[in-house]
Amino acid sequence: MPPGNPLHTPLCDLLGARAPILQTGMGWVATPELTAAASNAGAFGFLAAATLPPERVGEAIEQTKRLTSHPFGVNFLMDAPGAERITDALIEHRVWAAGYNRAPRADLIRRLKEAGVRCVPTCGAPRHAEKAEQLGADAVIVQGGEGGGHTGNIPTYLLVSQCADRVRIPVVAAGGFRDGRGLVAALALGAAGIAMGTRFLLTRESPVPEATARRYLEAEVNDVIVTRQIDGLPQRVIVNELVRKLEETGPGGRLLLAARSALGFRRASGASLRELLRSALALRRSERLTRAQTLMAANAPMLARRAMNEGDPVRGYLPAGSVAGVLEDRPSCAELVRRILQEAEETLKALQLEG
Repeated sequence: MPPGNPLHTPLCDLLGARAPILQTGMGWVATPELTAAASNAGAFGFLAAATLPPERVGEAIEQTKRLTSHPFGVNFLMDAPGAERITDALIEHRVWAAGYNRAPRADLIRRLKEAGVRCVPTCGAPRHAEKAEQLGADAVIVQGGEGGGHTGNIPTYLLVSQCADRVRIPVVAAGGFRDGRGLVAALALGAAGIAMGTRFLLTRESPVPEATARRYLEAEVNDVIVTRQIDGLPQRVIVNELVRKLEETGPGGRLLLAARSALGFRRASGASLRELLRSALALRRSERLTRAQTLMAANAPMLARRAMNEGDPVRGYLPAGSVAGVLEDRPSCAELVRRILQEAEETLKALQLEG
């Protein structure tokens, strides 16, 4: 996208991408293959490190590099076990950008920036975007209530315009985007681009098993709801058998599931009991959670793995943006980015003609 084109925004220059489109770092989904495909298509891909053992992050980065010569980022949780080791890996392997969200750590952000890594956190409120800028963010993804997984209450169109007015760094709109018309709308609201999770989850390079993808494609708009029953925090998901069961299960049953999930997460992540406890306390402070909510926090990654990795959309949960209810196909990343840009250009031309 040549400079001077309205679709070539400051975000493109910051991230070295042809299109102002980000593929988000979805746990169990944003693999080296999907990340590389998104970047090869002209977007900017984020590799998910939050669901990898910290000692394997460097290997995943190198695998992604073998699949693309274009810039990409790595997304991780700064309050999770192994955050320091993941930071080391990003610096050692010269990753272009770091993504992070809850409980940002000033010390890690400072180390990343000193090494030339661009910092692109995700926020759900204007005050969080302002804080992210103060801590050194180079751009900020602002996710409205239409976004999948953990989400807030502010609609995307309100959140984006508020944040664009309050910060000087590029704002990336997330929550409810799937096409070129949405990209143009985001630019009109003051954003420098869009970030998409669910739309990239349903691409051909996505590792999501066919049985799980089918549940996404079959979902109607009214099937995508917000629930607190998975881990105590509001999450936008597709209603399935698991969600219905959790809605009917008492607190004791949900805490028993959380205990099992915590043991599973400990095995999957390689974290020690001390690291898990420290992470849980940091999460409790940053999110102001109750003891029960803190215990339930292990549910989300392990229940997501069942659906996204093991192909069980009945016993696993299905994080989804509201756009899941209108998606009907699994294009390649190249096809998806190409048609978004084409539709955005056509939309801009139509607006000029009508004006």
